[in-house]
Amino acid sequence: MFTGLVEEVGRVSSREPHEEGLRLRVACRFADELQSGDSVAVSGVCQTVTGVDGSGFEFESIRTTLSRTTLGRLEPGDAVNLERALRAGDRLGGHLVQGHVDGVGELVERRPAGETWLLRISMPADIAAATVPHGSLTVDGVSLTVNQLEGSVAEVAIIPYTWSHTTLSGLAPGDPVNLEGDLVGKYVRRLVEPYLESLPARGRRAGGPGASVDVDPSRIES
Repeated sequence: MFTGLVEEVGRVSSREPHEEGLRLRVACRFADELQSGDSVAVSGVCQTVTGVDGSGFEFESIRTTLSRTTLGRLEPGDAVNLERALRAGDRLGGHLVQGHVDGVGELVERRPAGETWLLRISMPADIAAATVPHGSLTVDGVSLTVNQLEGSVAEVAIIPYTWSHTTLSGLAPGDPVNLEGDLVGKYVRRLVEPYLESLPARGRRAGGPGASVDVDPSRIES
């Protein structure tokens, strides 16, 4: 479990493809505090440390992970957001993040707003369906609040500290990003889906992912 608060921006130092996937090594300052078997979120993807030395750590990404995230695009020199797993008793400063990426989105637009930067991100439909205004969204491992939601496009605001301490400032329109939807929203959506699907057409409001639903009170059983 993670919080979406990035500890450090590391750098990919080596990349080694093999039959099962990809072996990557990342240089970072907290490497000497890691040991094999630890979990580290790498740009939002929970990975298991398989080797450590004084200046970095290694991990293995299997083909399933590579197909669902941006890790397969990483090359030596690329920057990645890093966060070690949450310890019992730590403050939960961001939100509950599993490090299980739900899909890859795309940066649609970035623009300044005073000292803040606004990013508009296109989301896959299933993530959009579990996203609400002022809810949480994890972008490349960064815990963010959704300012506005227009269909499957979420707008988030990046404060100066986050802008200078994560990889988000290096994104350009068209770049892919790892997305993890709000944990609570995903479970709520899964629980209510069977009931929403059983409603007649007149009991729903069209609008696609994230649309609200009108329920006929006469159909609610006591």
